[in-house]
Amino acid sequence: MDLRHVKGMFAKAQNEAIEASEKLSDLHQQRLDETVKLKHMSFKEEAIELAEKLKAEYKATKREEAKYAEEFSWEEITLATLSFSNDVRIGMGSYGTVYKCTLRHMNVAVKILHSMEANRIEQFHREIEILSKIRHPNLVTLLGACPDRGCLIYEYMENGSLDDRLFRKNNTPPIPWFERYKIAQEIASALLFLHNSKPKPIIHRDLKPSNILLDQNYVTKIGDVGLSAMLHSDMYNTTISYTDPEYQRTGVVSTKSDVYAFGMVVLQLLTAKPAIALASLMETAIGDDRLARVLDVEAGDWPIEETMELAVLALKCTELRGRDRPDLINEIVPALEKLRMVSDKQRDLASFGQTSPPTHFICPIQKVRMDSW
Repeated sequence: MDLRHVKGMFAKAQNEAIEASEKLSDLHQQRLDETVKLKHMSFKEEAIELAEKLKAEYKATKREEAKYAEEFSWEEITLATLSFSNDVRIGMGSYGTVYKCTLRHMNVAVKILHSMEANRIEQFHREIEILSKIRHPNLVTLLGACPDRGCLIYEYMENGSLDDRLFRKNNTPPIPWFERYKIAQEIASALLFLHNSKPKPIIHRDLKPSNILLDQNYVTKIGDVGLSAMLHSDMYNTTISYTDPEYQRTGVVSTKSDVYAFGMVVLQLLTAKPAIALASLMETAIGDDRLARVLDVEAGDWPIEETMELAVLALKCTELRGRDRPDLINEIVPALEKLRMVSDKQRDLASFGQTSPPTHFICPIQKVRMDSW
């Protein structure tokens, strides 16, 4: 074999080795590409899976939010109210009829709305979802609803309405003056909360003593919040004595409309008189320096200086023009918080004065009554 032939074979072998090396390199690169592609596919699948999981969690959260107010069936409400018997009916207002009953081991007030058009059911659902999330110590809590029947379930308020207590329905005892100070402060606190709601203020539109309720501890709570939006959002649903004169003139309702009604309620707290022409009566009494003559004598010995301050504030709230009425956050609430301190001191003194030694003693060991000890 000559040298030329050997060189040819070597060159051929060298070329084949280079080609094999290139093929191996291409194969390696192909495998790398496939690995990267698989990783991308895996990441994409994981991303899709995560997105689906988050979506499911979001939907579940929304479902839970929607159920913030419990849904009650018409059948269980009918059964609990004895087919809406007059025996369990406790009230009738501008929005609906109210029944007391027990639902799911809770004492509740069931309100059947007077008018619930079919085309407003969807709006009713939305309003329930919003209102069921509103929580404040001085607002009646919405516990649930039967939306398709225009029925609302509220916490039951043991001591009824302020209207009943002021005018001593069923011979209930009079409300002491210091409790009336407290009631005024609690109403103002609730209104301030509503007016600062987001994204827009909640205007009550129907504030009056019959819509202000008292629980078993005489904590004040405003009822019927949001019902104007549920039923006729373009209407002002209150009796004339509590209706903002500016609204009567312009048809425009504002937070100052609630301030006007609040002023009328405070005047009634002071006098226990009907609201008709009450602002004029109070203005005349103050002008003649005869405030004491129009105050409710059954409330006890009013502190004249502080009560004059409260009466003047109430009259300012009933100014004809909204812009002339005081502001809740800067004027009304601070003034009432100061008066609340006065009333709390008097309440403490009254409680202390009513305490007397016990007539018997329960032995902590034997758990028996001991009459002489």
